[in-house]
Amino acid sequence: MHTPNHGFIEIFWRFLSLGLVSFGGPVAHISYFQKAFVERWQWLDQQTFMRLTSGCQLLPGPASSQLGFAIGLRAGGIPGALAAFLGFTLPSFLIMAGLAIFAPSDQTWGQIVISALKLTAVVVVADACLTMFKNFCQTPLQRGIAAVALLVILVAPSALMQLAVIVVAGLAGDVPEKSTLSKVNWRHRFAGRPTVALGLFAALFVASPLLLWLGNPLLQAWAGFYQSGSLVFGGGHVVLPLLQQHVGDAVGSEQFLLGYAGAQAIPGPLFTFASFLGAALFGHSPWLGAMVTTLALFLPGFLLVLGFERCWVEAPKNPVYSDVFARINAAVVGLLLAAFVQPVLTSAVAGGVDTAVAIAGLIAVRLFKLPLLWLIAAMIAIAFIRTWLV
Repeated sequence: MHTPNHGFIEIFWRFLSLGLVSFGGPVAHISYFQKAFVERWQWLDQQTFMRLTSGCQLLPGPASSQLGFAIGLRAGGIPGALAAFLGFTLPSFLIMAGLAIFAPSDQTWGQIVISALKLTAVVVVADACLTMFKNFCQTPLQRGIAAVALLVILVAPSALMQLAVIVVAGLAGDVPEKSTLSKVNWRHRFAGRPTVALGLFAALFVASPLLLWLGNPLLQAWAGFYQSGSLVFGGGHVVLPLLQQHVGDAVGSEQFLLGYAGAQAIPGPLFTFASFLGAALFGHSPWLGAMVTTLALFLPGFLLVLGFERCWVEAPKNPVYSDVFARINAAVVGLLLAAFVQPVLTSAVAGGVDTAVAIAGLIAVRLFKLPLLWLIAAMIAIAFIRTWLV
């Protein structure tokens, strides 16, 4: 059993500092977490980080936010998990809800900043991918698994294919025999908190269709967004059609696209698109609507993390399963490499100058240990200088 050793306030501020600067989408967030909690603050080791990352990839919901939730859970129990969620999500929640209430008219300077932050994400993700490849692709089999995962996802990018790659990687070598299942104390893995969390997840999922039949708009919104969060694999981009189907004509197409574009441009999780939609749906009380829809969309994934986190971290310590999880870790590295190529690299690098800036940033980070805030400031300054010179 993991003993919490970090307080609520400390965890909140650590994750808030990341929530303010974590641009670039889920794969970039994972990279930020790896650099912060494994390398800089050493809250957990690489093996535990990759076990949590692999586990979150298998669950429906926002993978990077679930990873942050799991890190907070390891660091400070359930209060630490809540602190991690609040800190990492608060900046994007406020921005997205505010965007629905006060839509900006002039976005010229914002586009310049966004282009700089996309290049920052390229550097951060490239740095994390190099580190993870070095740590988790040490044997020919592991390197081969990572390469196959990379190629498969580039050819057939889908949430279902990601899940299939992870499962096949686990089966690529010697699989534990059924007789060895008794060597793992599964009753301990799921006793207490995990059972309660998984039971609550199932109960709320079963109850959500009933709430949709009620006349209360807030309860109906809660039910629709909870269902969406329970069914989506593959992150924020995949949840888009589910949310569009739920809100229907209540949010116009132009407003819907404005919120989606805003969610991609700001730091933090893309799932805070729900904050925008909640504020837009309940114009008479936008902040309440934003809170209800945001919590409903995130809650399913977090309940599943509470249910499985102990199993992810403790079961692989048994030698019976260590090889299986080593192969899964290698596959996850391949998935991260594929996400680095598309969409991180392709959406941020538009020519030779962008390539040169990104390479210079990577050198500054890996060789000279340039802090993240300095990297962001340098990228923004370079972007404005390039605009003035054109």
